[in-house]
Amino acid sequence: APDWNEELQAARDLPLHSLEERLQRDRALLQQVNSAFVRTVRQGAETVVDGLVEPVNGNPEDPAFLWGGLFMSQGASARGLLYGVHAGPQESPNRRRLLELLAHASKLLCLHRHVVVAPSSHQVPLFTSIDAQGLLGADGRFYILDVFRTFPADANFCPEGETESQIVDREGESNASCEEDTENKDCIKEGWPENYQSETGLPKSFVHRLCRLKPELVQAFIQHHCQFTQRVKEMLDEDGGFEEDSRATKAVRAACEEVGSVSNIIFEMRFNSNVFAPVSFPACESKSIKLQERLLREAASFIITHQIPAFMEYCLQNNEAPMDGASLKQTLHQKGINVRYLGHVFKLIHQSEHKERLRHITRLVVGEIFIRSARRVFKSFIQQGVDVPSLSAAISHFLCCLLVPHFTPTPAGEESKKKSRRRGRGAGASESTPWSTLTGSEVWNLVCQDSVETYNIADSLSGLNPLVEHYGLQKISLLREFCLKTGLRLRDYFLDNQNKAPISPDDILNFFPIVKHIHMPTVDAAKAHRAAQTSIQKLLDQAHEQLKEAVYLYGRVCDDLHPEACYCHSLLARVAFLQGKPAEARSAQLKAVVISERVLGFDHPNTIQQYALLAVYVFAGGETALAQKCLLRARLLTLTVHGEDHPYIATLDNCLGLVLAGDLTGQYLRNALRLNNSFFGPTNVHTALQHLLAQWFCSRGEYRSAMTHEKEALTVFTTLFGQDHSQTLCSKEFLCTITKQAVKVERSLRQTGAECLSPTTETMLEQMCLVMGIRRITQ
Repeated sequence: APDWNEELQAARDLPLHSLEERLQRDRALLQQVNSAFVRTVRQGAETVVDGLVEPVNGNPEDPAFLWGGLFMSQGASARGLLYGVHAGPQESPNRRRLLELLAHASKLLCLHRHVVVAPSSHQVPLFTSIDAQGLLGADGRFYILDVFRTFPADANFCPEGETESQIVDREGESNASCEEDTENKDCIKEGWPENYQSETGLPKSFVHRLCRLKPELVQAFIQHHCQFTQRVKEMLDEDGGFEEDSRATKAVRAACEEVGSVSNIIFEMRFNSNVFAPVSFPACESKSIKLQERLLREAASFIITHQIPAFMEYCLQNNEAPMDGASLKQTLHQKGINVRYLGHVFKLIHQSEHKERLRHITRLVVGEIFIRSARRVFKSFIQQGVDVPSLSAAISHFLCCLLVPHFTPTPAGEESKKKSRRRGRGAGASESTPWSTLTGSEVWNLVCQDSVETYNIADSLSGLNPLVEHYGLQKISLLREFCLKTGLRLRDYFLDNQNKAPISPDDILNFFPIVKHIHMPTVDAAKAHRAAQTSIQKLLDQAHEQLKEAVYLYGRVCDDLHPEACYCHSLLARVAFLQGKPAEARSAQLKAVVISERVLGFDHPNTIQQYALLAVYVFAGGETALAQKCLLRARLLTLTVHGEDHPYIATLDNCLGLVLAGDLTGQYLRNALRLNNSFFGPTNVHTALQHLLAQWFCSRGEYRSAMTHEKEALTVFTTLFGQDHSQTLCSKEFLCTITKQAVKVERSLRQTGAECLSPTTETMLEQMCLVMGIRRITQ
């Protein structure tokens, strides 16, 4: 069996002097170590669950397993500690070196050095949480264990009664950081906005104790407070300007204190990972701890007051809004919002004046809450006495209870004879077992209970039919999300047949473990990719060369099988197309589609978007039939993943209206206009593209309808961009053309063969680029 740690360290120790050496190192880390390790972990988990590995410690209550070079257990104690609250007082060159490395890392992570009082009453300097432990390995390398609480605590989920940091005075007596008398009670709440608790119900406890702020949130919070120079200038102006150095120093210190800087001479915001943790601090840390408590409360409230509204605004303006649970989570995480805030996202949308325009996000949030609660109930269900031979029967029974709220199980005696004749599916339950007596009502009660405890949302999960009817959720979309989150693979199902169980034991094909792991960086490729994203604004030729370099580097390191490689190929296709190279764009975009299908899945939202972009490039090459197929496939997948009521359906329908012919064109364009009006309003640039419908009316000779739509589009363009904008001038010119043609047709009503206005292929291609965002309308 391989020594995985030695494999990893050996790959990391490879030379980095030249580009070729760096590529070889990245490839070794990604393919020879990380991918192989993840694959072994997955196989090991399956082998252990199947009962094919005996515990090495002989303890059935807390078993430990050794398989494939992996030691699998619930945890182990480290010895020979150099760092940590349990390391003990010591001084050595190794300890000093480890602290130097931690100091460097903590600066990059915005973590604050602090001192805590160990259980043995001596003071210990820390950069990380109290759970972390540092040691020197037998290979001479330093290791830090248990870093899952590295980032600061989320004060929204630390109840006020538990957030009083303990200060130990010189006599060893412990006191809360704030006194319990009435006068000083308010200092506990310093940092919360006014009426915050009454309006949000926060802070409160959560179902687990791993509530930490995301690094994206920490960076966003620091950026929000980065008006440091402006604040210093304002304070100097209030105090008479730069006439004296003492005034400048005073202004700098006052600004540092106001924004929460840990330094009083420069802006430097860092966070203490152990504030609100069950640990005591020495008296010398009392001022710092008070500041840290304030900062963490401000950072926690920042999620509710700024980041969730920013997420809502993004969804209001973007036609590529999330369309499934994975894309919803990704977008939330980009804003630094944890999934535990789904209930608050739902409430803020419900209170918003734009809740109707955000109904697709409400649908996603409610569906995600339902699926996550159902997954936890399912996990508990599987762990309670379901043996491996009955696994398929138990899973199908649970899915029937979940999808049919009033599902009543068939008596075990009647089913046992049928199940015993199925080959490879197990004999089911020959007698009544706890899982076989579970009913649909019981499952839904458990799901609702979990949603209340975790997300504080109860009324929205009253049953499957209300979810479908009130929020527009689809059963097939919910089933897809459930399978993705639990690792189930199904063969067949009947979701609309009320007289038959939707899923049978024979429909359960497999049950895969869900593996979460980090993505190893491809340093040089990512650097070239980021440089191209910067250059694309003004220097297309330079961006094109940088993207070709990045594509080459991704291919060398990961054989293009990486999400970032997909995005890089797609961006290369866009740049090549803008440079007038449709054949190169088609080739690069086709690779992006293949990579996305293999890496993310054939029905992933990114794959859907890549298919739509491919349609534009193949249409540019004259392959109209293939463009139609790509767009229809993207639309079908979107309908399966989310449903028709989504802004991206409007994007696809506009493109379909351009590449199709006949009455279908008008059908798609009308639907796109309806959706854009509904999601973006009548004065948005997406809605202004209704001049596509005007073009279609012109091609049919219906000039009055065409004039009506083009006048509305012209009004929007004029309002948004002004009279002299190119898009406004084009719309005005097209309206004049329609008017002239309408007069001409009126004069020749009795003549046959009246000429109709039809857009050229170049015009349709340009409009597809605007609809898809390949070209953007700029002011």
